[in-house]
Amino acid sequence: MKLDDYRTSDNVGDQRGQSFSGGGGMGGGGLGLILSLVGSRFGIGGIAVVVIGAMLLGFNPFGGGGSNLVSPGQQPAATTNASAAQQACTVDAASKFSCQVLASTEDSWAKIYAQSGQKYQPAGFIFYGGQGQSGCGAAQSAMGPFYCPSDNRIYLDTSFYQELQNKFGAAGDFAQAYVIAHEVGHHIQFLEGTLGKINKQQGSSSTAEGNALQVRVELQADCYAGVWGAMNRDRLEPGDVEEGMRAAQAIGDDTLQQAAQGRVVPESFTHGSSAQRMKWLKRGLDSGDPGQCDTFSGAI
Repeated sequence: MKLDDYRTSDNVGDQRGQSFSGGGGMGGGGLGLILSLVGSRFGIGGIAVVVIGAMLLGFNPFGGGGSNLVSPGQQPAATTNASAAQQACTVDAASKFSCQVLASTEDSWAKIYAQSGQKYQPAGFIFYGGQGQSGCGAAQSAMGPFYCPSDNRIYLDTSFYQELQNKFGAAGDFAQAYVIAHEVGHHIQFLEGTLGKINKQQGSSSTAEGNALQVRVELQADCYAGVWGAMNRDRLEPGDVEEGMRAAQAIGDDTLQQAAQGRVVPESFTHGSSAQRMKWLKRGLDSGDPGQCDTFSGAI
């Protein structure tokens, strides 16, 4: 993906090199504890961990007793210190690329929102190394990248890129970009009120029903990632789309479960099967239209 000449985002902070102890965010560390307990559950889109973990402990990351919640339409709590952001974005090549992808998502979604007379409020973005602290509790590398709706920030340990390549065979810069674009997709869902709506439905659902709703959340974020890709088609290089498809295939629930436990349990899916993830990423790429990303109506 050709982003060498692209700007880097100013909405970036850096927790690398800092030390953290105990929990944080909601409930005096309770959510941080559940995140730690389920941190080994791997997948792009840690929002599932945040949502389901919060529900298990009785917290609501979208309202009620949560802290630092930013309402839809309100300016997210993003770092606006351009100098600090620039420093974070130049730590290494992976950092720079991540900041360029983030900037590209900001510009793309700003155009989409402007078409309906709205102003896009970008998410914040935090680099961390090994462990960090989010408004949703502890951040740990094993969780993978995630979006925290309490502080409207995306959290990323760039070592995830190496895991994506070495462990899951999903190499390439577009595969890495898909990671960030997917998490931005969750931010769009927050701004649109989708996350809050689904969270309420999950609160009165069985575990299996809640998981099924979460799958639809994740697949929509995949589709939104595809929309971003379509809007930047002039920057795609040969093989980029295939890189994205390989990444989507690699982190499908069925693929991960088969590799980890030798069997597949569909009712426990929270992100969708490999085929579903590929389907919705491709729908976004083919259409370039967020209106085509309705995963909540009909079969998926």
